Amino acid sequence: MLGGPLAQHADARPGQGSSMGSRGSRTWSAPPSTNTTPYGAAPMDRSITPRTPAPGYNGYPGQSNYGAPFNRGMGTASRHPFLTGFAGGMLGAGLFGLLSGHGFMGGVHGLFSFIGLMIQIGLIVMIVMWLVRRFSGNGSSRRGNSGFPLNQGASGPAPSATPAGFPAGGGSSLTITSADYQAFQQTLLDIQTAWNQQNIPALQQMATPEMVSYFNQQLATLASQGARNVVSDVHFIQGDLAESWQEAGMDYATVAMRYSLIDLTTNATGQVIEGSSTEPVTVTELWTFTRPSRGGRWLLSAIQQGRGA
Repeated sequence: MLGGPLAQHADARPGQGSSMGSRGSRTWSAPPSTNTTPYGAAPMDRSITPRTPAPGYNGYPGQSNYGAPFNRGMGTASRHPFLTGFAGGMLGAGLFGLLSGHGFMGGVHGLFSFIGLMIQIGLIVMIVMWLVRRFSGNGSSRRGNSGFPLNQGASGPAPSATPAGFPAGGGSSLTITSADYQAFQQTLLDIQTAWNQQNIPALQQMATPEMVSYFNQQLATLASQGARNVVSDVHFIQGDLAESWQEAGMDYATVAMRYSLIDLTTNATGQVIEGSSTEPVTVTELWTFTRPSRGGRWLLSAIQQGRGA
C-alpha cells in the first residue's frame, strides 16, 4: 500500500525539506541569522564537501562529523561546484532512468554497448568541461548596493527597479546587486517548475551537478514508489541576504527566502496521497548560489532549512 511508505514525503518539494549541497569552505559553518530566518539554518544533512569549516567560522552546535561517504580523498576537484557531484549526477541520472523503465543509461548489453557507453561518458565529460570554460569566461560582474526585494505574492520575475528590502546579514564581503536578487528569485520559481515537470536538463542549467544528483535521487525514490510530487502556485513572499563572499575564483551568496506553494504527492492514477491541492504551505529556506567571479550565471549549490522558534 502506498499510503504508509509515502508518509515520509510530506515535504516533497525540491530538496524534500532537508539540508543539502555545498557552500565552499563555509559548507559546515552556520550562515548568519537574518530577518527572514531569525533562528538561523539547520545544519547540512548531506554534502560532498569534506567537513573542514573555514577558519573564523563556528560550526553548528552539536553537529557530528558527518559527511557523505564518498567525499574523502577527492582533493581540490571536489571543491569546484561545476565538477563536484558529476559522478553523483551520472549515478542519479542512471538510477532515475532505471526506475523509469529505460535502464541504467539506456541499458548496457554486451561489449559493444559497453564501448558505446564509454563514448557517451567521454562526450558528457567534454560537454561538462566546455560548460566550465563557458561559465568561467569573461563577463561583466555587476556590483551595487541594493537589498533583496520584498515581493508579497510575486509569482514571476522581480521588477527591474531596485525595490525596498531587508538589510544584508553579516559576513557579506561581496556586494550583491538588484539584478542578482532578481536572478535568485527567478531561479527559485524556475526550479520548482522544472522539478514539477521532472525536467532534469532544465535543472542542470540552474543547479550544480551535486544538487542535480540529489534531485535525481529524490525523483527516483518517488518513482520507485509509484508516486509523483506536484508543486504549483509558487509565490515568493520575502527574502534577504545572509552572507556573500568570494573564494577560489568563485562568488557565493546565501539568501534566506520565504515562499508559499501547493505541495502534494499523487499515485500513478493521480490520486492525492499526501498534501493538499487547495491549501498552500509556507516554506522558509536558505539557498546558496555560486558563479565564477569573472561572470556567469548563478547556480543553486545548496538548500538549507530555516530553524523554527
